[in-house]
Amino acid sequence: MKSTGMVRRIDNLGRIVLPIELRRVLELEKDSALEIFIEGNQVILKKYEPSCIFCGEAKDVESYKGRNICAKCRKAISAL
Repeated sequence: MKSTGMVRRIDNLGRIVLPIELRRVLELEKDSALEIFIEGNQVILKKYEPSCIFCGEAKDVESYKGRNICAKCRKAISAL
């Protein structure tokens, strides 16, 4: 894990502000979605990218009946 040297406090509503430099580097725009993970005593924020429910691929993903599926898996399923 790489340290940024940035430290932010949690406000009384439990919020933190991500510095503009970090948002620019990660290409996080207003209303961007973040996934929240916990690993040991660490909280990990990850830019949300919808992924395929079958293989986990994040490219060429489309929603079908409320589920995300990639082009490869769509092709494999249609060949059945």
